[in-house]
Amino acid sequence: MAQNTPQTRVTVDKTPLPKVRADLLVLGIYKDTKKLPPALTAVDKAAGQAVSNLLKTGDFTGKADETALLYPLGKFGCRRIMLVGLGDKKSLQINTLRQAAGTAVRAADKIGIARLALALHTLIEKKHDPRLVGQALTEGMIIGRYAYQDYLSEKNDNSKKIKKLSATIIEPKAADALKINAGRKTGIILGQAQNRARSIANKPGNEINPPTLARTARRLAHQFSLRCKVLDEKQLEKLKMNAILAVGSGSVSKPRLIILEYQGRPHPKKSSPPDAVIVGKAITFDSGGISIKPSQKMAAMKFDKSGGCNVLAILTGLAQLKLPLKVLGLIPAAENLPSHTSYRPGDIIRTFCGKTVEIDNTDAEGRLILCDALTYAAQSKPRVILDMATLTGACVVALGEHMAGLFGNNSPLQRKLEKAARISGEKVWLMPSGKEYLDQMKSSIADLKNVGGREGSACSAAAFLGEFVKDTAWAHLDIAGVADTDKEKPFRSAGATGYGVRLLLEYLRSLKIS
Repeated sequence: MAQNTPQTRVTVDKTPLPKVRADLLVLGIYKDTKKLPPALTAVDKAAGQAVSNLLKTGDFTGKADETALLYPLGKFGCRRIMLVGLGDKKSLQINTLRQAAGTAVRAADKIGIARLALALHTLIEKKHDPRLVGQALTEGMIIGRYAYQDYLSEKNDNSKKIKKLSATIIEPKAADALKINAGRKTGIILGQAQNRARSIANKPGNEINPPTLARTARRLAHQFSLRCKVLDEKQLEKLKMNAILAVGSGSVSKPRLIILEYQGRPHPKKSSPPDAVIVGKAITFDSGGISIKPSQKMAAMKFDKSGGCNVLAILTGLAQLKLPLKVLGLIPAAENLPSHTSYRPGDIIRTFCGKTVEIDNTDAEGRLILCDALTYAAQSKPRVILDMATLTGACVVALGEHMAGLFGNNSPLQRKLEKAARISGEKVWLMPSGKEYLDQMKSSIADLKNVGGREGSACSAAAFLGEFVKDTAWAHLDIAGVADTDKEKPFRSAGATGYGVRLLLEYLRSLKIS
């Protein structure tokens, strides 16, 4: 079994475009460009009019993620030029550059490029902060090159992908180059953090179960100087975290609550509350339990741990960013399997906070492990609680694989997350979860039930979670539609996406120490 994940080294250089030397020079072109923009005339002249000649033919339209490979004439310093479409000029966003960079490196890998020069941003003028440009381009290349190949034997790896790509962002203006380089440093951390989450989430259920996920957390905590505490089944029983225990009761791999702490405050007080607690659902494999799922696509249920994997990545990213914050990460981990010891429909569970929950469906398990973890989070009296979970199929139906559902009890927090979503390119859509949805979750024989019918079920599930955070500012991200994909895209491989890692790191970067 080979560890084949490719590596990408990103640098910034001030060399003028006509004098760049590389295996491939990547340029961005807007949609329906007929005449070469002035910013590219010098490089086009040096390349023997290769770019302008192609534009004249109309064979390249410039739509987003379209590529064209050119071979310059004369003594141009780059053997190849690749044009990448940026789409409509008026609608260009920072995420356009991120995806274009991903598209470029994935296309370059197909022809075995080792040295790449990137000038995708040449035409955007002053529309975007150069720091964000450098960050987005770097993230796009690191995320784009990711490939999960841990179980692929070397002899069966037929790709031309170079294991170590040297990619240089070209910015001749010295002042902008400094800012782009600052963004590059952040982009490396965020891109690698997202890939870290993807690598863990992609692992199958026979490799990752609650105890092995806990060992992974301990290893990462040691590597990134985080504090890590793991509560095993006996400690969970002592604390009466019965919801986590119930979900994991059918598996021989017993549940865990993984607790990570990042302490970046300059003068920390041990008793001071966290700036944020981030909670991530980690069902290492979800069969549905007694309410078993259909066999079709059940293999994808290894991705039901994505929220917890994101928490690991976010905490390690915080350690690298060295933000002056105190942040806790909570990962309730369980394997939901049917057996003679499984919890059943009709059971009533007394949760960590004392509220009782009637079980209507054992496949609505994520909200159960989260409710105990959210109660634990609220006890530390943080400024905010954020949770991420592949929670409901209803959110997939509502929003597809394009954005996550954003729920919560605090409008200012939701607005900040929406801003972070725009910067990170990880889109969210604000969803309701008020009293009317909570009413659907009321039981006649317990305080709550774990399902409330098909209508608005993503909203009622969020309302259920909101009952366990007390009065803390809280936001819930339902990432069921965006955490994984079976569709390869020009800028990204199939499998786990790591969605939410960069979004929450962007949000945490915006926090000011209290």
